[in-house]
Amino acid sequence: MKNKKQIYNIPNILTFSRILIIPVIFFLLFFKEEIYGIYAAVFFFLAILTDFIDGYIARKKKLVTNLGIFLDPIADKLLVITILIMLIPLKRIPAWVVAIIIFREIFVTGLRAIASEKGIVISAGKEGKWKTAFQMFGIFCLLIYYKHFYLNFGYVGLALIFISIIFSLISSYKYLKSVSAVLLSG
Repeated sequence: MKNKKQIYNIPNILTFSRILIIPVIFFLLFFKEEIYGIYAAVFFFLAILTDFIDGYIARKKKLVTNLGIFLDPIADKLLVITILIMLIPLKRIPAWVVAIIIFREIFVTGLRAIASEKGIVISAGKEGKWKTAFQMFGIFCLLIYYKHFYLNFGYVGLALIFISIIFSLISSYKYLKSVSAVLLSG
């Protein structure tokens, strides 16, 4: 019974819900009408909200589980990568920008795996957190995309994504620097 309680706690359920939102956003992005982008942005906002809430509850109520530690970053990466790939054919983001973002995620995940194998835990630094914040707001704007309230959400979204890439490169360098001794030791 205790194992089921650990798996079926509120933070893990919120993480599962974030994964289940991905196909909804995916489906909405097949439609080119402006309203579907707004719907997708609303679902994306809900997904981001579950990410903040699940982490807060897990820490506050001491409900951190191995499943949650494993699943939470995967849910985040699936959400971001799926949406960014879907935005390419809509011409809302260049493919090379998405390629840089995906490459960075794979690179950092690999570095973390190597470090973890050697018993080193690399937690997200402030640059990684800034990267995530700019990236999430950028994606949100790219989903809305069109001009509303005298603001061109497409331009704002791309600008935020470019800022997130700068933070991505800085954080990637710091990750590499922190595990370079492990990499060089063989």
